[in-house]
Amino acid sequence: QSQLVESGGGLVQPGGSLRLSCTARGFSLDVYAVGWFRQAPGKERKGVAYISHLDDSTTYVDLVKGRFTVSRDRPKNTVYLQMNSLKPEDTAVYCCAAGVPHITWTLEGEYDYWGQGAQVNVSS
Repeated sequence: QSQLVESGGGLVQPGGSLRLSCTARGFSLDVYAVGWFRQAPGKERKGVAYISHLDDSTTYVDLVKGRFTVSRDRPKNTVYLQMNSLKPEDTAVYCCAAGVPHITWTLEGEYDYWGQGAQVNVSS
């Protein structure tokens, strides 16, 4: 069964760091771009970071630029989201998604596979 498995969420104090992992099982992530999305309580899910399948180029929304880094480990079939300088407003459920976006990476319909989600809580 093809699936994305996420890990690494948890509780962290403001200013702290977390790294989320997104591992593909049953298929190769090499041919897929990966987007990271988050949904805060009472809000819509939105894309925050993206890594291309073509050249591993990355894109970030302004809210996380300079604090979050997305990277790919091809031998491990895994994509990571390193989150530094976390703020309370980063609290959300984070999901990774794999696909080949043709219009824009922020559209959820562009993705074929979704992880189960990882809860990230930033609080003192």
